[in-house]
Amino acid sequence: MSKVIYTKDQHIAYITINREEVLNCFDYDTLQQLHNITAQIHLDPEVKAVIITGSGDKAFSAGADLKERKTLTEVEVRRNVKAIRDVFNCVSQLPQPTIAAINGYALGGGFELMLACDFAIAAKGVKMGLTETSWGIVPGAGGTQRLPRLIGDMRAKELIFTAKRITAEEALELGILLEVVTKEELMRSGQNLAERIMANAPVAIKQAKYAIDQGMNTDLQTGLEIESKAYELTIPTEDRMEALQAFNEKRKPVFKGR
Repeated sequence: MSKVIYTKDQHIAYITINREEVLNCFDYDTLQQLHNITAQIHLDPEVKAVIITGSGDKAFSAGADLKERKTLTEVEVRRNVKAIRDVFNCVSQLPQPTIAAINGYALGGGFELMLACDFAIAAKGVKMGLTETSWGIVPGAGGTQRLPRLIGDMRAKELIFTAKRITAEEALELGILLEVVTKEELMRSGQNLAERIMANAPVAIKQAKYAIDQGMNTDLQTGLEIESKAYELTIPTEDRMEALQAFNEKRKPVFKGR
């Protein structure tokens, strides 16, 4: 049985961490499968948005597989940490918008996978947090870098230093989540967001994402230059001309991604 399920429907890629019996924890094999799927999506022009979730209703992911971790040598631990960091970087660098649908616990690496996505929507009452310091380690897959950029360093330090578990509602207040819905509404809410995004020009969406992500890591002036280059790439596209034509004809544009 595959530890990561990948399906496509209506230009949306669905990735499901499929280890329900161990709260969708990441062992090395799971990380390799997730990396291969992410690499495939990166190059797939048919995929316009990505939704990531966990199997079952208990967990999105509870992070590293501690049963596996107990059996590993220090070299193998370093291998696993590098693997999880690399695959989450690949998720964050996908050109398509990514949505984490948090169906249950998002702890440690599960929380970090959520942070690597562009958007996160969670079911009411689910618990989440960066709990690594309670295990004698630090977040090693982007948590110490992505969370402060999202909510500020003081709040991030509180969550990381205390290993605090927070509810979806608290995460929404902090700005970690876009929305909190019922479990029954979760996937439909993610799909609705994906559909609203996909109603717009694919090239423009990719360039807007690139400009935002790259600009956030630099100063304002450099960011404005990145934005200008992203804009330049949209000028010769058929989609831009289609939008103008549709405006003149008082109809919705039909974008083709070129």
